[in-house]
Amino acid sequence: MDLIRIPLGDWVDAFITWFIDVLGGFFDGVSTGFGTLYDGVEWVFTTPPFWLVIVVVAAIAWLAKGWKLAIGSVVGLLLIGAVDQWDNAMQTIALTLVAVVVAVVVAIPVGIWAARSQTVSTIVRPILDFLQTMPAFVYLIPAIFLFGVGVVPGMVATVLFAVAPGVRLTELGIRSVDAEVVEAGNAFGATPGRILRQIQLPLAMPSIMAGVNQVIMLALSMAVIASMVGGPGLGKDIIQALNSTDIALGVEAGLAVVVIAMILDRITSGFGASGRARSRTRLVRAAASADEESAAAPVAV
Repeated sequence: MDLIRIPLGDWVDAFITWFIDVLGGFFDGVSTGFGTLYDGVEWVFTTPPFWLVIVVVAAIAWLAKGWKLAIGSVVGLLLIGAVDQWDNAMQTIALTLVAVVVAVVVAIPVGIWAARSQTVSTIVRPILDFLQTMPAFVYLIPAIFLFGVGVVPGMVATVLFAVAPGVRLTELGIRSVDAEVVEAGNAFGATPGRILRQIQLPLAMPSIMAGVNQVIMLALSMAVIASMVGGPGLGKDIIQALNSTDIALGVEAGLAVVVIAMILDRITSGFGASGRARSRTRLVRAAASADEESAAAPVAV
């Protein structure tokens, strides 16, 4: 029995063509904005001498997790320079950071909204399922149609690929806050906005930082794939190594990706741990202050 073929691909193609005709100016603006952001961040990483970049990264690593991570970061970055992958690595970091910032700016507010509204959560959940299950290479197809070839389609595809865990873990963190703590805030007359800022977000910070960490890891992996559509960075050498079976080039570029991933992972996890400690300290101080106010309140006779 012959099955009826549904021309779904033709429908999608027609829709995208119509979409580009109607919103072409908007996408041109997005392309310009993303390109400008990338150019600025790339300039920050590629213009200074390599040793200055290493010193800054080491200082950030020291603040995040101590001297061991700082030394490891220095060794890793020196290794990247020694295998002649410094410029490519800085371009990859620039693309990754811009995509991560955009993804986090979208993910955290949407996650908070989903945590505070079951309707929003119900709507957002299947969208996130779709984004997480779609093969990474598929994101490049509509990005090319909308933005052409270059750094921007790779960046847009990276944002779409990486945003889902940020939304999910932000929602999970907010929903996991003990209801009794929130009720205590309501009992003291705190507004919903103050409860969110001073109770829910501090307690949810470990989960939110875990989401940011996952966003960074996914963005870095997608930034390499984005080189297939003209994105700069280490992905170019990896693709070249695949096409020419150049084991040496593939190992050097792949090692640079691993080093960058390890440094970014340890730094974000370090800041997440320190944020958790600060949140606990603030909550303890707030509880002590509340106890003092209760003790000082006049007792009705």
